[in-house]
Amino acid sequence: MTDAQDTAADSSLRTTGGTPPDDAGSSVTGAPTPLLEPREGIPPVVADEDALARVIAAFAAGSGPVAVDAERASGYRYGQRAYLVQLRREGAGTALIDPVACPDLSGLGEALAGVEWVLHAATQDLPCLREIGMMPSSLFDTELAGRLAGFPRVGLGAMVESVLGFVLEKGHSAVDWSTRPLPEPWLRYAALDVELLVDLRDALEKELDRQGKLEWARQEFDAIASAPPAEPRKDPWRRTSGMHKVRRRRQLGVVRELWQTRDRIAQKRDVSPGKVLSDAAIVEAALALPANVHALSGLNGFGHRMGRRQLEQWQAAVDRAKALPDAGLPLPGQPVTGPPPPRAWADKDPEAAARLSAARAAVSALAEQLNMPQENLIAPDSVRRLCWEPPKVMDAETVGATLAGYGARPWQVEQVTTALVTALSA
Repeated sequence: MTDAQDTAADSSLRTTGGTPPDDAGSSVTGAPTPLLEPREGIPPVVADEDALARVIAAFAAGSGPVAVDAERASGYRYGQRAYLVQLRREGAGTALIDPVACPDLSGLGEALAGVEWVLHAATQDLPCLREIGMMPSSLFDTELAGRLAGFPRVGLGAMVESVLGFVLEKGHSAVDWSTRPLPEPWLRYAALDVELLVDLRDALEKELDRQGKLEWARQEFDAIASAPPAEPRKDPWRRTSGMHKVRRRRQLGVVRELWQTRDRIAQKRDVSPGKVLSDAAIVEAALALPANVHALSGLNGFGHRMGRRQLEQWQAAVDRAKALPDAGLPLPGQPVTGPPPPRAWADKDPEAAARLSAARAAVSALAEQLNMPQENLIAPDSVRRLCWEPPKVMDAETVGATLAGYGARPWQVEQVTTALVTALSA
């Protein structure tokens, strides 16, 4: 039994209540304390090069890890760019930076080279930070740390409350952060998001170490920090909500044409595509194949509020798709590079389906024993690939090498290999 398994087996030390014990073995008790104001007050928003230079110097001279967060305008603006960047470091205090006024933060990124960044749900913020020249060489993800430690709720507010005993005000998480000037309550909220992030990191590091999982977390953090930018998604129009209703190739062509038209308009206007035309309206038009503007205007999503000019541009997109030759129409489904959907395994390969069932049961049991989500113990896609095309030699060395080839970290290979070999050999 590993240290982590031994710790998880001791119910008196498990974190199922959401609160890890402190060094004395006790937990945060009593009513949590509302966190209403940043320690040094709300800092002024950095919006010019001189102010940015002062922040860079201050953070370069600071000590210890740096807490980093970013606010986007999802649902309001096109894309996922950052509209506010928050940082906090010992000796430097808190900084709020406007990346619209200061779009190049590479100098700040360079000043923090070699410093550990503390983020919550790092994979959400790293793409927009990369766009403005900020990428960590090492990081600590407090959300992922919470998952590995077995916390049932891993949102920032829930973690700060259960671990540190403070309540964060979360009322502004979904506002339009592209608004200028940003209202003071929003800036207070943004500053408070990084106020206790390093404190949370320190507490979680102790808890992971106590459970024997700290090295596992470090491997996960290193994998996030070293991961290359994600490749652009192929055929993103296929992710339109409601696509399962669209069966015929001509209808698929209408979805593609309307989606691409909407995307061009949204990008030009810098608004969320959903504010230009809803996914439901796109699917409605694809299923109906309207013959003219009058027919289109009668469909849900193309109602009386839409002007004649707008209706004509959508009808033109529909007409373009209707005029395509069959060879130019998209094929149903997407090219499958890995195993087929598991629901099809029983018909395609019953033995593979049996392997997957046994492997899933083994991973589920081990994840429960280790007190963490199954998907953090091993990626479900790796298990599917292993079960669909198992190695010819079913031993620990071969299975471990196969999982490593799919991107599993060394700690994951060490934990799951024996269980998977047993399950697949049965």
